[in-house]
Amino acid sequence: MKKHLLFLGPPGAGKGTQASLISELYDYLHLSTGELLRKEVEKQTTLGIQIKEIINSGKLVDDELVLEIVKQNLLLSKGGWILDGYPRNMSQADSLTKVLNELNQPLEKVFYLNVEEEILVKRLINRGRTDDNEKTIRIRLNIYKETTKPLIAYFQNLNVLEYIDGDRDLKIISDDIKQKMA
Repeated sequence: MKKHLLFLGPPGAGKGTQASLISELYDYLHLSTGELLRKEVEKQTTLGIQIKEIINSGKLVDDELVLEIVKQNLLLSKGGWILDGYPRNMSQADSLTKVLNELNQPLEKVFYLNVEEEILVKRLINRGRTDDNEKTIRIRLNIYKETTKPLIAYFQNLNVLEYIDGDRDLKIISDDIKQKMA
């Protein structure tokens, strides 16, 4: 079963956790844009330093840069894959759709992990990353809300969107996703 999946949801919703679980289970390539960007920061490249400044200010990294990183990784994919948290806005969705068409790897399902804001703030503070203080978290959540509303409607109109309650036990969430993958 080779699938091309997208996991959407606000920061702290559990996208990465669920994407990891599902990708391990089905041996899918797991592309977390956040992870890809953090790897650049860890390498302390010129690009990594720029990314760190952007992330620490609570803003999002440039669309073209993220798309290029995603495209390079999708080119390596021979089977199913999961995009984790990307695209985040309509411009990214349009660009990604063009790339996926070029690669003949259409998106089949979009799972939106829904979690209330106060739960997200607590989760993110407890994660303990340097870029996760309450002020930065709230900025990121507000940006996320503003930019993803049209994206959610877009995927709903394509009949590929599945809502997932992200405030439950990990196994229950995974089982829900597996059922809806079929």
